[in-house]
Amino acid sequence: MNTLVLSFQEMDDTQLHLVGGKGLNLGKLAAIPGINVPEGFCVTTEGFKQALLSSREYPALLQKLNLIHAEDRTQIADISGRIRQAILEAEISSTVVHAVAHYLSRFGEQQAYAIRSSATAEDLPQASFAGQQDSYLNITSLDAVLQHIRKCWASLYTDRAVVYRIQNGFDHSQVHLAVIIQKMIIPQASGIMFTADPVTCSRKLLTIDAGFGLGEAMVSGLVTPDSYKVQGEDILEQRIGGKQAAVYALKEGGTEIRPVAPGQQQEPALTAEQVLRLARTGREIEAYFGSPQDIEWCLAGDEFYIVQSRPVTTLYPVPEVNDQDNHVYVSVGHQQMMTDSMKPLGLSFYLMITPAPMTKAGGRLFVDIARMLATPEGCDLLLNNLGGSDPLFRDAIQTIIEREFIPITAGRDHNSRSGRQAAPPAWSEPAPAPDPAAVKLLIRRNEASVEELRQTIRTKSGAVLMDYIQEDVQQLKQLLFDPQSISLIMAGMNASAWINEQMNEWLGEKNAADTLSQSVPDNITSEMGLALLDVADVIRPYPEVIGYLQQFQAGQWREEMAELDGGVEALKAVQAYLDKYGMRCTGEIDITRTRWSEQPSILFPLILNNIKNAAPGASRQKFARGLEEAMNKEQELISRLMQLPDGEQKAAAARQQISLIRNFSGYREYPKYGIVNRYFVYKQALLKEAELLVQEGHIQTVEDIFYLTFQELRETVSTGTLDYRLISNRKEEYEIYDRLTPPRMMTSDGEIITGRYHRGDLPEGALAGLPVSAGVVEGRARVIGRIEEANLEAGDILVTAFTDPSWTPLFVSIKGLVTEVGGLMTHGAVIAREYGLPAVVGVEQATSIIQDGQRIRVHGTEGYIEIL
Repeated sequence: MNTLVLSFQEMDDTQLHLVGGKGLNLGKLAAIPGINVPEGFCVTTEGFKQALLSSREYPALLQKLNLIHAEDRTQIADISGRIRQAILEAEISSTVVHAVAHYLSRFGEQQAYAIRSSATAEDLPQASFAGQQDSYLNITSLDAVLQHIRKCWASLYTDRAVVYRIQNGFDHSQVHLAVIIQKMIIPQASGIMFTADPVTCSRKLLTIDAGFGLGEAMVSGLVTPDSYKVQGEDILEQRIGGKQAAVYALKEGGTEIRPVAPGQQQEPALTAEQVLRLARTGREIEAYFGSPQDIEWCLAGDEFYIVQSRPVTTLYPVPEVNDQDNHVYVSVGHQQMMTDSMKPLGLSFYLMITPAPMTKAGGRLFVDIARMLATPEGCDLLLNNLGGSDPLFRDAIQTIIEREFIPITAGRDHNSRSGRQAAPPAWSEPAPAPDPAAVKLLIRRNEASVEELRQTIRTKSGAVLMDYIQEDVQQLKQLLFDPQSISLIMAGMNASAWINEQMNEWLGEKNAADTLSQSVPDNITSEMGLALLDVADVIRPYPEVIGYLQQFQAGQWREEMAELDGGVEALKAVQAYLDKYGMRCTGEIDITRTRWSEQPSILFPLILNNIKNAAPGASRQKFARGLEEAMNKEQELISRLMQLPDGEQKAAAARQQISLIRNFSGYREYPKYGIVNRYFVYKQALLKEAELLVQEGHIQTVEDIFYLTFQELRETVSTGTLDYRLISNRKEEYEIYDRLTPPRMMTSDGEIITGRYHRGDLPEGALAGLPVSAGVVEGRARVIGRIEEANLEAGDILVTAFTDPSWTPLFVSIKGLVTEVGGLMTHGAVIAREYGLPAVVGVEQATSIIQDGQRIRVHGTEGYIEIL
């Protein structure tokens, strides 16, 4: 077989490297019975490589290109342009020329051709590369075809294609180009079909865009096409676009844009019968490839021709179930403030400690709430609990209920279905308070348990170690779900809710609990932020240490710092901090994430920020200031309550609730600290075991165990057997999942239910969110993706996707917080209240809309952001 030129019938799954993604898909399409694919052939990547051998400039230019970053657009344009010119001047192999001439002669002298690029990293499940390389239509004559083959090759190095590859981590030298030559279809209509709705992501809703003439009019944005939405055998929606122009083929070759006659512009490009027939074809193609497809089609006569089909890469995966029932999935990551993809070991550990029924999709965890939605009581519970802490969840749940996507059992009345809550009960005195000493006892018990774990696990290895960890996870669950522990957390939360509701009703004051929550005791997370200020105080007097931290890139920092003036003191301070907080990190609910103790340099920018932005003794001053504000707020509220009817009774009840806030709201952060404390002990033991697996040749690096579930790792340790392809496949999956954005809520149809804020009282242009910490503040927005990138000035406002406890050290430098994800009781909200920072969370696309350096105003009481 000639590997320089292949017909569609000669292609198979092993030839992606020869024909590229587009070519391989066309070969598969041509093999589906009943699917019309224009005849054609492919000049393979071998033909491309042979042509490049004739270019002297190409290797050196490619080497230069591989050293350039995506931001260096000027250099990219210069070198890419020179590469394209070198390719256009390259000599095509005589074997390729003869083979192309042979195929063209078979199709006839008067035939025109569509010539399309097909890269080896194109139309793949993990990256579509759609539109990155060029295509040419209605090309006639052998010479013109050969010249356009060169143009397709050259389009591998357009500026946009080069930048796309850099951003997606593809090596330029490893991506090659094949060229598809197909018989040109001269259509009266053409367009695009998605077998899953690209907007809602519903797998049951198929969308078709259609226009007159060739599809280039739509691709270029020249016209607004007709749009159809099809579900099953029903056209649910039809919108006729204003098709003022169309692209048509010229007899002499090439294309031109022609105006569409006014009387024809509003005529549909397809009949209803044709729409449904095309939709059935789309479903056949989807079934053949086994995933939703983005399909290019054209209509000639009354025949549909398929000219391309590629996987839709932007859809979030749907959890797999064993039934055909409707399901509704809620994101765990949005509750835990960690929406990043997790590795299999991290997922499995989280599943081991949670009592909730969960499912995996896209490297994230989801809870199926379908059973709760099937009962009136469950709906009310979801609306009031999950929806009560996050209005976006509430609106999404309300949408599902109103659609009756999950059948409701008998007994649900109209008011309950609409989500209308019953009238609140008349005010009464709250229940007696629990003993504040219980918090200290629970903390000491947890510390003793972790210390026992540290001592005992050192004596374990192999299968015994794995069994011991599994047993200890049960101990972790007992501590985590201890009824007394939960009751103390709820006491603080309920007291905050009581104060906010009653102070608003009695005094007209919103979010009074926010100020009362400042500087509470026993908050391990807020103490962590203040403790890093103390580390900065130790380092502050030593310029050599500061300079070292500023320039640090990599190295043996402990040994190098010890040689500096003040280095020993700095080391002691950093190590003491790591001893207490070193098990923390961003995304800490994933056991595989790098902990601060494993990479202490993550903390260096945060320490430098504290030295720059805070005065000596700032931690004590900050805590004392918050405590004073809280005490003053208490006195103010009590004084105002005493002036009301039944004032003494109301003031006494308020004092009791304020006492609960002060005594118990800080403890809410401790259980998660207990989880990550144990996680780090487990992880250190597992990594030692992984070193043995590396020595025995089962895995290549210790980090490979992160791509196994705990049970798979346990099996590997016990039996000494592992198929390494499992790890390789998991790594590829993780790279795909890591680029996805998980939905807050999705259905088993794949439809993403986003939820909206229903507020008509906001200033024009304001960004709505959830108010979680009262106050109004104005300042410079610092849009930050990772805490290591933080370079803050005093008074900046932090804008980020989400925060978890590892972000707390930044909170001492900022004066306001904006996040895309969050609720009333998530980490950022709790710590913002304790530090007295106005905060708004759940602001959709905040990091995209707000630009780094812009001045913004955060309305933490009302819940919106103004861009100034």
